[in-house]
Amino acid sequence: MSRVSRLRMAKAAALLWGAVFVPSCLQAAERIAGPVEARVERVIDGDTLAVRAHIWLGQDVSVLVRIRGIDAPELHGRCAAERQQALAARGALAAAVEAGTVTLSAIEADKYGGRILADVASPEAGPLDHHLLGTGLARAYAGAARGGWCAGSDVGAADTAGSNPG
Repeated sequence: MSRVSRLRMAKAAALLWGAVFVPSCLQAAERIAGPVEARVERVIDGDTLAVRAHIWLGQDVSVLVRIRGIDAPELHGRCAAERQQALAARGALAAAVEAGTVTLSAIEADKYGGRILADVASPEAGPLDHHLLGTGLARAYAGAARGGWCAGSDVGAADTAGSNPG
């Protein structure tokens, strides 16, 4: 069985588990309006940050945050061009959060465990989705199938061998 097939099966199993074992009312209630201030610990890729968010007096949490509304190329992409674009996207995001702080809002659980989905803004660049779309290093994403980043590709980024959608 190919790696892509195993990834598809794992995703299908995770979706089934979520549909069967997680009540929809619980999922709907899992949203924090924000704003929540956070310190950037590291830039994972062009659309994901590791942050330490200050959630209450004396209470911080470290979490991965996917920036809502964008899709950036994958670091483990299908072709050299995608991998180069991914490095450029990660560099652009790192420059946008150079001061080290961001504000999270409309925070909710992401489809991948251990990560959240949020609107993210930095003091320097403003809303990071708009900033990265403006650079041309990311494209709009609303949760549908994603196209590939390689020339002539119609393969979704989630189907990219060795990639972790994010």
